[in-house]
Amino acid sequence: GIISLISLAVLSYERCCTMTRTAEPDTTNYRKAWTAIILSWTYSLLWTVPPLLGWSSYGPEGPGITCSVNWHSKDANNASYIICLFIFCLVIPFAIIVYSYGKLLCAVRQVSGRRRGPGRSREQRVLLMVLLMVLCFLLCWLPYAAVALLATFGQPGLITPAASIIPAILAKSSTVYNPIIYVFLNKQVSEML
Repeated sequence: GIISLISLAVLSYERCCTMTRTAEPDTTNYRKAWTAIILSWTYSLLWTVPPLLGWSSYGPEGPGITCSVNWHSKDANNASYIICLFIFCLVIPFAIIVYSYGKLLCAVRQVSGRRRGPGRSREQRVLLMVLLMVLCFLLCWLPYAAVALLATFGQPGLITPAASIIPAILAKSSTVYNPIIYVFLNKQVSEML
């Protein structure tokens, strides 16, 4: 889940940099892509290893068919990890996504403000794509984060195992939506289909 969130943030930032850069991108140099992949996985690893070393723990999630952070433990050790996980693995990636897509949208508006006609429809398509990606991110991860925070800081038994199934499935399915949105709203890709 964390690598999914971090990858979405890195991809949004990279898309912003690529689209707002004036020079043609160098498609033969994969160094930047490999660096982004390695940094994403390293960052994710840094946030998934601490429970193995004693900062919080892993345990059954929901009805006991998956494993996740022990959201139900009320001790300070666990609560501090949950807060850090929430900030560094949800809030910060979301802020990067909003910043990147906001900057991309401003750049598209600037360019299409100079031209009329096809530029306006492209701007609207990019706006729709940005809004859908951010909305999907929120719809996938906010229910999971809310259930996790309620399980950690709410009354014991407030979140039943059955109630935690749908947010967990939504969060785990989040990586599927961005490619689908991009394919159907990118004119170059949709024309090839």
